Amino acid sequence: MENKNLSKNLYLKQFNESNSVAYNEVFVSNVSDYNFQLLDNAYRNTGAIYAKLKIAIETNKCRSEHCSVELAQLKVLEEAPSVSLDFLASILAELNVTDESNFDLNNDYRYTVANSLMNGKPGYSRTDGYNAYLDLLPDGSQRISFMGPAFDAPLIINSSALTSLNLSNSSLIAQTPDITKDMLRLLTEIGVFAADAVDKNGKLKSTAKISEEFVLTTAEGTPDYEIIEIGEGKGRNVFKYDMDKIEKKVTPFINAEVAGLMSSEQDVVAAWNVYISKGTSAEEDAQMAQDANAGAASWSYTEDLPLLQDKKVLFETKYKEYFMNNYLKQLITNQLPTVK
Repeated sequence: MENKNLSKNLYLKQFNESNSVAYNEVFVSNVSDYNFQLLDNAYRNTGAIYAKLKIAIETNKCRSEHCSVELAQLKVLEEAPSVSLDFLASILAELNVTDESNFDLNNDYRYTVANSLMNGKPGYSRTDGYNAYLDLLPDGSQRISFMGPAFDAPLIINSSALTSLNLSNSSLIAQTPDITKDMLRLLTEIGVFAADAVDKNGKLKSTAKISEEFVLTTAEGTPDYEIIEIGEGKGRNVFKYDMDKIEKKVTPFINAEVAGLMSSEQDVVAAWNVYISKGTSAEEDAQMAQDANAGAASWSYTEDLPLLQDKKVLFETKYKEYFMNNYLKQLITNQLPTVK
């Protein structure tokens, strides 16, 4: 089955990053109207409503007993501007995730369109058929609606629902963890390097070496070497490492790292889709025309959450493989012995 979000987000990403619109004569020669007047439209009639409520309360001509309904409505109107500002700020913060370089394209593509609209990107103006409305609701919450040619259906977000998500440490849009940063930090914590391998900033030194306790030894207790050819019939000794011992040392740290990630399962899905499933490093991705995302192996935010135990186990296994292959392997491959 076609992954609609993946294909549409990929198209939108390519469109937004392209300079092609600068060469569109129709676009360049016409006015683009990005004034969606969110607050103006939302508060257009509130002044008159507020005045009627105040008069009814002050003259004791309320329709409800003790003016309870009118006082509640007045309170909603008085608090509405603050709610609007907080709501719009939260919306913008959420939508900005779609601009991040490691954004998971399996997120709902409509958030990418809404972000483009809110930030006035070329091609998403009122002139192009897009619009956004902010509505004040009777219960005191507010609602924003996005619509336009790229939307299969309007994107509607309620302020109280968004607040509830934020309080539960959930987001509308999954933010992909910085796996590169996490892996580099993990290298300094796994305990397989010599004590002086980490600098004062907590980063692994370029000269870092695996601790001697993980070097394989001969029956005589001397280091065991592997010979690699360097040409012209010559060879060079390099250390051989006890990979079983290294893996046993590393595994508890990997498990703890994954357990921390599991506190936000949507982040786990994003990490899987962008990094872990495909097994390539960030450096390899940077050399590609487009990220080698998980594609058909992607996990869905709507269908795979909450994660079943088999997926949690698979993620932990693949996470360790990713760490070993992309980060630790380069530090245990062809390491020359130190001559005293």
